[in-house]
Amino acid sequence: MTLSIIIVLCVLMLSAYFFDITSAKTKIPPVILLFALGWAVGQLAEIFWLGIPDLSTVLPFLGTLGLILIVLEGSLELDFDKSKVSFVGRTILIAIIPVLVFSFLLAFAFIQFSDVNFKTALLNAIPFAIISSAIAIPSVSNLSAKNKEFVTYESSLSDIFGVIFFNFLLENEKIGAASLGFFVGEIVMILVITFFASIILAFLLSKIKHPVKFAPIILVIVLIFAISELYHLPALIFILLFGLFIGNLDQLRHQSLIKNLHTKSFKKEIKKFKELTLELTFLIRSLFFLVFGFLIDTSELINTETLIWSITISVALFLIRSAVLRLFKINLLPLVFIAPRGLVTILLYLSIPASLGLGIANDSLIIQVIIITSLTMMLGMWTAKPKQEEDEQATV
Repeated sequence: MTLSIIIVLCVLMLSAYFFDITSAKTKIPPVILLFALGWAVGQLAEIFWLGIPDLSTVLPFLGTLGLILIVLEGSLELDFDKSKVSFVGRTILIAIIPVLVFSFLLAFAFIQFSDVNFKTALLNAIPFAIISSAIAIPSVSNLSAKNKEFVTYESSLSDIFGVIFFNFLLENEKIGAASLGFFVGEIVMILVITFFASIILAFLLSKIKHPVKFAPIILVIVLIFAISELYHLPALIFILLFGLFIGNLDQLRHQSLIKNLHTKSFKKEIKKFKELTLELTFLIRSLFFLVFGFLIDTSELINTETLIWSITISVALFLIRSAVLRLFKINLLPLVFIAPRGLVTILLYLSIPASLGLGIANDSLIIQVIIITSLTMMLGMWTAKPKQEEDEQATV
């Protein structure tokens, strides 16, 4: 049995790798194929009565670990300097405005069809408002550098703001000056933790001579994230800023704290750290979406009772996104289509206590919205110009 499991896992992960390397030509986001593959394996397991243990408890673990690594991977690849302050500022607004607008609109819609208070409705609406960086970032590898950078910033910030917004509502029974003040204090605290942790981790990365050095660093990053989350701090801010710090040491080489770190050998170590993070992210992300596809119940996927809701929600998402991109004078194609829901949507949905759940916002609705937005992104990617052509136009 053990050898059979190993063989199946190896075949599935190699399939995921094949999907990843061929996505640039097929323009089919790997996540869609992973969903389909996981679902097909689930159907085969049912047909042949295979005794597979309940994997639903594994999903939150893989999702949380995947979120950490995906945000870290994305931030490590971002270049940041003074010339990009305006670009980043606009991207922050583009990431936050749709989350707020859509969450409130959907909350009002939930109130019309459910006997709940506004806070409960809003808590159930937020997961649908967040772009999944886990799906968006790996799906845009064939776009121009400018569009890839925009998607990485936007989806990562959407994840971070959405999670912070959700946790703030979940942890505070009443919203007032005291809760807002406490929240600001949490932001300041995580910024302080980020500053000291980034310096210490960078120092360790440059000084550890043991052959095993990257695994402990990643474990410390995950540990800081977990402890911060335990005390309800916005831990994703730490992940994003740490990745930006490590990935942009060239920009900080004149700072007194960084001078001693800025060596040729350390640059090589940073490159190796990025490569390890990239490979770990691929493994965890692929496992998450395979397990999610495996757990999809076909009856939930084709549930006609929620289909109107899922289509309406998806259309509203893209209409709001189109309006915001137009407001900030961003070219609509293909970016307007790159707004998939996925990993964070699932994690937040699973985090809602049963007492605060809504009958409307159920498993079927979550699955259908994820599938519809992912398929829409796939169609949008087919409209994208080849990467070389986009880059040439960007330099004109």
